[in-house]
Amino acid sequence: MLSLKEFFSLKNIGLAIVFLFFMIGGITHFTDPDFYVSIMPPYVGYHLTMVYISGVLEILGALGILIPALRQMSGNGLVLLVVCVSPANIHMWMHPELFPDVSETLLTVRLVVQVALIILIWRCTRAPALAKQVV
Repeated sequence: MLSLKEFFSLKNIGLAIVFLFFMIGGITHFTDPDFYVSIMPPYVGYHLTMVYISGVLEILGALGILIPALRQMSGNGLVLLVVCVSPANIHMWMHPELFPDVSETLLTVRLVVQVALIILIWRCTRAPALAKQVV
């Protein structure tokens, strides 16, 4: 059983943030798919299908980080997913006129947050280092 200090460790807080970000985000791919379709670059095909696939992957990744045996693999998958959806954020940033309801500052901040998210995912899903045995 986790102590209170372990429960509120930075790693667990990071896991909670990552879990909520991807679980809520994944669900919204199904409750508001039109938003995600609207931000996809025109050169990406099968917009609605891609929205649903990425939503499923977000939900599976969020659930996976809750299972210690799957945490690192799920974290790797979430990092890859963030990289794969980057073209949508870059598209929004490069074409702010297509998104008049979103400030250009927010579009820039999103790109920085995306990098911070990758770092957070990586840091909180790594397996603890194996203790070195002195023989």
